[in-house]
Amino acid sequence: SPSGSHQTLKVYDVLGNEVTTLVDEYKPAGTYEVDFNAVGLSSGIYFYKLQSASFVETKKMIYLK
Repeated sequence: SPSGSHQTLKVYDVLGNEVTTLVDEYKPAGTYEVDFNAVGLSSGIYFYKLQSASFVETKKMIYLK
């Protein structure tokens, strides 16, 4: 059964530089929404990486002002 774990959700630019950390905490199993404040970011392609104890996924997003 799913259980909680420490989770991180980070955003990176195309060069691999970390832009921000949106989540860095223990969370019980479940579904969550996270607000992303993009003030100060340029339009372009970014990547977000979700990581927990046994799972990691990186996805691409496009930010347009």
